[in-house]
Amino acid sequence: MISCKKGMILNIASTAAFQSGPLMAVYFASKAYVLSFSSAIAQELKGSGVSITCLCPGPTATGFQLSTFQREIRLNHGRKLPSAKEVAEYGYRAMLNGQVEAIHGRINRLMVLCVRFLPQWIVLKIVHFQQESV
Repeated sequence: MISCKKGMILNIASTAAFQSGPLMAVYFASKAYVLSFSSAIAQELKGSGVSITCLCPGPTATGFQLSTFQREIRLNHGRKLPSAKEVAEYGYRAMLNGQVEAIHGRINRLMVLCVRFLPQWIVLKIVHFQQESV
């Protein structure tokens, strides 16, 4: 792609990438890695004609919620989650627009903003509470 001076890459992380995640620590850490990696590569590739977008959706209606791994947690309880198609289309548009970070949904964007300003100990308590089973 670099030699052709043209290309787009869409990586998928999660809003989980923006904080530590008690009860799902490895999942949250792996999403943080994808976001950090994507941001760094996007900076390295500036001006090359190749762009990187990292889609960071919040909870989305997929089979993930139905797996035995993902029990029903407070974060998702009673919420109408966006479809995978809605989230994918949002990410695709963000990639075409050259966005580096694409956070789907107003509430998710607000949550990410709040996490940046709250003390980590408060965020950890909130995330822990949200990740507990209902």
